[in-house]
Amino acid sequence: MKLLVYGAGVCGSLFSARLHEAGLDVSLLARGERLASLRRHGVRLAEEDSPAVRRIPVPVVEHPAGEYDLTCVLVRAHQVDAVLESLSGLKGDVLFLHNWAAGAEPLGAAIGHERVLLGFPPALAGGTMDGDVVRYRAAGFMTSRVPMPIGEPGGRTTRRLERIVREFRAAGINTKAEPRMDAWLTTHAAFEVPLGQAAYVAGGPAALADDPDAVRGMLHLMRQNLAALPTSPVPRAFAALRGLPEGLLAALLRRFLRSPTAVRSGLSDTSPAAAAELGFLAGQLRAHTKAG
Repeated sequence: MKLLVYGAGVCGSLFSARLHEAGLDVSLLARGERLASLRRHGVRLAEEDSPAVRRIPVPVVEHPAGEYDLTCVLVRAHQVDAVLESLSGLKGDVLFLHNWAAGAEPLGAAIGHERVLLGFPPALAGGTMDGDVVRYRAAGFMTSRVPMPIGEPGGRTTRRLERIVREFRAAGINTKAEPRMDAWLTTHAAFEVPLGQAAYVAGGPAALADDPDAVRGMLHLMRQNLAALPTSPVPRAFAALRGLPEGLLAALLRRFLRSPTAVRSGLSDTSPAAAAELGFLAGQLRAHTKAG
């Protein structure tokens, strides 16, 4: 399988490095200073605060051209429109691996509905850029108990989906076919948008945990979002947010926000790009729930 990873940020870099080390034919698309760095040094990886830096010589390209069996798009949600324009002339299937709450329709309208697959890379998303070095949590990069869900729009089981799951698993990436991937992504956004925006305003997850009123307000928005979804939540465990006592849920969320996992996650990202993505997702979510 010939692969293109579109997006050379933390997640795209980790993803392409993992596939390359597993022996797959993969190229990483990058531009500007990031492209120049990758051409000089390859993907540079380090475990969190470790001084040891590994160099992974992933082939890099500047423009999407030619034919790939699969292009994996790992960019922020508000950057997708720009990506779609460049993908329209590229052949092969496209797996969108990022936050998204608008379903497959706008993606398929731009590049062809038969080309689109949806997914989300939770096990690979943890890390930060330190100059041109990607610092990652070793457990998240190498393996995860939580599988990476991918699926066909509409929930079909197809040969290409089975092939992709098989290839990723062989590369050491815990992956599963999710029959309700559209609903999975929308449910995730219903939870992620209030959580991310509250953490952003507070200045990080730990600061949010110290503000009980903000946590309750965030929880109220989560419940509103989940109640407005046109389908039942996926995974089904999210339905508990609508039924468990508010006090218990608030206590659990505050405990999570103080945990090392939350502090080292994207919830600590206070960059303008993080705020832009959350605002974009909020708009998608409003449109999706109204349509439903």
